[in-house]
Amino acid sequence: MRSSDMGVVLLPPPLSMLMLVLLLLPVASASEAEHRLFQYLFEDYNEIIRPVANVSHPVIIQFEVSMSQLVKVDEVNQIMETNLWLKQIWNDYKLKWKPSDYQGVEFMRVPAEKIWKPDIVLYNNADGDFQVDDKTKALLKYTGEVTWIPPAIFKSSCKIDVTYFPFDYQNCTMKFGSWSYDKAKIDLVLIGSSMNLKDYWESGEWAIIKAPGYKHEIKYNCCEEIYQDITYSLYIRRLPLFYTINLIIPCLLISFLTVLVFYLPSDCGEKVTLCISVLLSLTVFLLVITETIPSTSLVIPLIGEYLLFTMIFVTLSIVITVFVLNVHYRTPTTHTMPTWVKAVFLNLLPRVMFMTRPTSTEEDAPKARNFYGAELSNLNCFSRADSKSCKEGYPCQDGTCGYCHHRRVKISNFSANLTRSSSSESVDAVLSLSALSPEIKEAIQSVKYIAENMKAQNVAKEEQKALESQ
Repeated sequence: MRSSDMGVVLLPPPLSMLMLVLLLLPVASASEAEHRLFQYLFEDYNEIIRPVANVSHPVIIQFEVSMSQLVKVDEVNQIMETNLWLKQIWNDYKLKWKPSDYQGVEFMRVPAEKIWKPDIVLYNNADGDFQVDDKTKALLKYTGEVTWIPPAIFKSSCKIDVTYFPFDYQNCTMKFGSWSYDKAKIDLVLIGSSMNLKDYWESGEWAIIKAPGYKHEIKYNCCEEIYQDITYSLYIRRLPLFYTINLIIPCLLISFLTVLVFYLPSDCGEKVTLCISVLLSLTVFLLVITETIPSTSLVIPLIGEYLLFTMIFVTLSIVITVFVLNVHYRTPTTHTMPTWVKAVFLNLLPRVMFMTRPTSTEEDAPKARNFYGAELSNLNCFSRADSKSCKEGYPCQDGTCGYCHHRRVKISNFSANLTRSSSSESVDAVLSLSALSPEIKEAIQSVKYIAENMKAQNVAKEEQKALESQ
């Protein structure tokens, strides 16, 4: 019957059922053949007995490990977690058949717990689960070849060396072998010379350099038999970009701030605060590193030693800063600088550090002496005002020297400059004049004392500043 609307040929129901039966018949026939094959293979099969015709012959096991993922490396607990596929191939003479007797069936998949398996375990397991999960299926071939590739997540013990953290390399070994059968019972054969990394999923923290495999034969103290094992050495390198950006660069920048402490002026009041802030920051970074590395006293990472010595230097900078501030706020009225301090910090160290002290104001002393010499001559002229003639031929007018009258205008400048004089010789010369009244002499003596005291204070402050600059 043909449908006019859809253009589809519709078969009668009996014919449709017949075609469906014809299509499903080969599938049912193949399933029936596999069912008969399974009953034939496991009718008298014992999964405990080794599959060898002669009990003195070993079972040859071809073994290979494929790395799927390096899950993590726990540096603190020294454990490496990996996702592996354990490929094991051996021949079981009890599992042979003729494909022609079972409609050409050459392969068959059966549960792994139904067949004999070599009890290969990870010797250096760190979580107590030594064996793999046997809930997977094994592939049987008509020749008797058995291929079993169970996946497993292993936590193996690994000795971590963090000397060059975070630029470190680690060598983690994984030792596989039979727990029950010695060399006379099974013979392990390594497939290839290294671990299979074709299906490896790259890790964001570690890079696998190489993973060679080796076969060993060891005689343990517990037993007289010789046992075989296959050991893979996993050489891995840490990717340091994360730690470089988040740990090393901040540590270097914070350590550089310690140098700036000595550049700050003492009057700003933030020298000690900056030192303590740097010290606290380095302490935080040291705690971060302590949480990352193993808790062992055998090895100390270089970055930990660097932070430790940096903290020591920052502590010394705090001590030096306190000493500098103590010297800065001293005054000549309360403290006197010792002679050895002047000799070391003002004479010896400046020459070693190629530093020069500011020039002294004593260079202006000759000019002051010349000025006051002229003023003294003016005063002497006053003392000789009653004479008939004056200096340089000036006539005396009404008991007053014309020269002295001409120079009288400089007397006010003399009294103003007297307080700024750094020479006491001129002041002593003034005091020796008999024309000055006792009140003026007392005032000049007071000015002399104040000037000398201020000069001593200025010299002491300059020495303290020079000492702080060291």
